[in-house]
Amino acid sequence: MQIAENSAVTIHYTLTNSEGEVLDSSQGQEPLAYLGGASNIIPGLENALIGKAVGDKLDVTVEPEQAYGLVREELVQKVDHENFQGVDDIHVGMQFMAQAPWGEQPVTVMNVEDDGITLDGNHPLAGQTLTFSVEVMEVRVPTEEESSHGHVHGEGGHQH
Repeated sequence: MQIAENSAVTIHYTLTNSEGEVLDSSQGQEPLAYLGGASNIIPGLENALIGKAVGDKLDVTVEPEQAYGLVREELVQKVDHENFQGVDDIHVGMQFMAQAPWGEQPVTVMNVEDDGITLDGNHPLAGQTLTFSVEVMEVRVPTEEESSHGHVHGEGGHQH
C-alpha cells in the first residue's frame, strides 16, 4: 500500500537544520504516526511522502513556507513586566501561553530588560529550512474512529 490521503502512516525520522544540527528524532523511540491529509505534519514533508511505501527511505528538504512558515515580525513584541504578575523569575527561553485575537498563542521570551519583556509568537522553527531523513514503517487503512477524529490512535499516535 502506498501513502495517500486518508492513510494511517508510521515513520521514523531525524530532523536537522541547514547546519546539519539534529533538532529532533524518533530513533530509539516510538515512530511518529500521522493521518494523511489531516494536517498532522508539515505540508512539505507530507507531500514528499505521498506515493511512498513501507521500507522506503528518503531525505526531504523543506523550505520555511512548507514547514513552519517565515518569521513574522508582527509576532515579536515588547510587553510590560506587569503582564507577568505572580511570575518571579522570567528568563530568555521561557514559554508562556498568551491571549491573541485568534485564541491562545504560545510565546517564547526572547529578551528581558528593565523597560519590558520581548516575546516571540513565531514557531521556534519558523524561517528555517529543515531536512528530514525518513523511513516509512507502516502504511494502512485508518479505522473509522481515526478518520473521524483526524489522527492515528495507538502506538506513535494519539492516546485517548
